[in-house]
Amino acid sequence: MYAPPSTIPRQLLHVFWHDGMLSHDAGIGVFDTGHDPGFLEVLEKHPENASRVKNMVSILRKGPISQYISWHTGRPARISELLSFHTSEYIGELVQADKEGGKDLCAGTFLNRGSWDACLLAAGSTLEAMKYVLDGHGKLAYALVRPPGHHAQPTRADGYCFLNNAGLAVQLALQSGCPKVAVIDIDVHYGNGTAEGFYHSNKVLTISLHMNHGSWGPSHPQSGDIDEAGEGDGFGYNLNIPLPNGTGDEGYVYAMNELVVPAIQEFKPGLVILVVGQDSSAFDPNGRQCLTMAGYRHIGQLSRFLSDQFSNGRLLIVQEGGYHVTYSAYCLHATLEGVLNLPEPLLADPIAYYPEDKGFSVKVVDAIKQYWKENFPFLKEI
Repeated sequence: MYAPPSTIPRQLLHVFWHDGMLSHDAGIGVFDTGHDPGFLEVLEKHPENASRVKNMVSILRKGPISQYISWHTGRPARISELLSFHTSEYIGELVQADKEGGKDLCAGTFLNRGSWDACLLAAGSTLEAMKYVLDGHGKLAYALVRPPGHHAQPTRADGYCFLNNAGLAVQLALQSGCPKVAVIDIDVHYGNGTAEGFYHSNKVLTISLHMNHGSWGPSHPQSGDIDEAGEGDGFGYNLNIPLPNGTGDEGYVYAMNELVVPAIQEFKPGLVILVVGQDSSAFDPNGRQCLTMAGYRHIGQLSRFLSDQFSNGRLLIVQEGGYHVTYSAYCLHATLEGVLNLPEPLLADPIAYYPEDKGFSVKVVDAIKQYWKENFPFLKEI
């Protein structure tokens, strides 16, 4: 069981960002549909809008954690770099869609004017953050990027995602000589795109803690259930933790300690990537989980603990979802407090206590652990 240290030496978190990522505009409508039914007086912005990320940038620049942040300007990815994860046919489809002024790729996922430039900046900024760590310039890096990426599969877009930023970072790490990479995804939705990209590999351990939402259509055929575990050499290396709706701080921390920590200790990665989405928070419009700042802080601490134990402290954080315009920024702040191992919170939770009954989530986690031990050879002793 992990216990946070009482004192730590000061360390900087290197944040990679570019204002050009704000150019992606998914429009307005009824929630994320882009549809105007004609009888509503006020339509809302698409959940994946620039305002949510402006607040994330702002809390890091102006908030109390700013003294621990070093800012770096991101860059657009080259088309050749995208082909390490995505097929040339799919990238060609996106390039053509951009030339034609945009395209509705799947439900809620709209490539509009300005979107492709933002996509390239998100991918390139993530690769720059990964390279910064791999080259030894810093140990903690955060790719603060949009559009998000973890639903984007090698051959298609899905769930607001066009390019798989985290998947590209994993490929760069492998190509640079890192023997094994572990990905911990805490976005409220299954990181199906990242999983799909490494489904047959035993060099990448993908772990996704998500709301038990199942498949949502042709662009997202994966269920995220525990039996989607990889194939061939990759069997047992795609680990899904579908948590019951309403799982909060205690349930998530229990899952981290009982499932994520021992799995990574058995895998022994050379690099850890934390894929963060604040849509697991108690007040997010896209999720039904109940994390608060305290839960995110614990997850950040545990991720740092694992990177210290196995990758010489090297940790890449990649931004995904999080759609409550203000609370997402607070939850990001708390996550990074945990990653930095700060001994005391710098910000109070503006929404404070949220009641939780962890009984059912504990039973689910215990059942998943037993399933892993019985079915995945490298996890028999966890």
